Amino acid sequence: MRSEGTTVVRLGADASRAEVEEALGTGGVVLLRGLDIRTPEQFHAAVARFGDPLTSYRGGNTPRSKVADGVFTSTEYPPEYEISLHNELSYASTWPRYLFFCCLVAAETGGATPVCDGRALLADLDPAVRARFTERGVTYRRHLHGGYGLGKSWQRTFETDDRAEVARFLADEDMAFEWTDEDGLRTAATRPATRTHPVTGEEVWFTQADQWHPSNLPPAEREALLELVDDEADLPHSVTYGDGQPIPVADLDAVRVAAKKHEVASPWERGDIMVVENMLALHGRHAYTGARRILVSMT
Repeated sequence: MRSEGTTVVRLGADASRAEVEEALGTGGVVLLRGLDIRTPEQFHAAVARFGDPLTSYRGGNTPRSKVADGVFTSTEYPPEYEISLHNELSYASTWPRYLFFCCLVAAETGGATPVCDGRALLADLDPAVRARFTERGVTYRRHLHGGYGLGKSWQRTFETDDRAEVARFLADEDMAFEWTDEDGLRTAATRPATRTHPVTGEEVWFTQADQWHPSNLPPAEREALLELVDDEADLPHSVTYGDGQPIPVADLDAVRVAAKKHEVASPWERGDIMVVENMLALHGRHAYTGARRILVSMT
């Protein structure tokens, strides 16, 4: 599968780790087809060939559930909505190198996991837009409730109800934070919009600014949520440039257009594993109908 700037390499079930990693270093995405994977445990065993899977999604902003050791549900989001292209945990101080998606049940219609080469996206941006992101960075803000409210609670996000443990985690992540009077938590983390790839030395797009902005929501949902809060910063997550200034929707739309231009997607087949090199490629999800079960593991 190929689009301008984005390549998905297809390999068979007998592909070696070396073959997969070589292909990932070039195109960023590999599809392994012909695997007879039917359970989360079989998926875990397949992923373990490439390193120890992460056993926790602590600090992640998306709702997902652990179903086996190192195996999680893909983002739990209503099927009628698309999940925009993004790099996993780009708002964190550390992130997984490889993402493994496995199809146990393919959707009746739709439901593909699209991918996009982040280098192509970056090269496609207008120089002025690119400069604003690279020079100013991005600040990710969260407003997490203490048990009742919009989005995830801080207890579920950080997998503990111990405030001191949360504070230590946030300090290690270089995140500013404050507790609210309603037992909520506000956090802020300023990160670069691009990173230097540790192997290739290339500058790569590595931010979720467009996804964290309310303009990414469907219009009706966005309007309903904004009516419930006094300020965008009161939403479960929001984003500004690193200097605190608002990011113009036009800049975010430019990112979305470039991502869509280089998007590649194909239908899932049961047993497929798609491996994504998280710094080279973005991933998302198309809307779907019918039953769908895609699991994810990260290393």
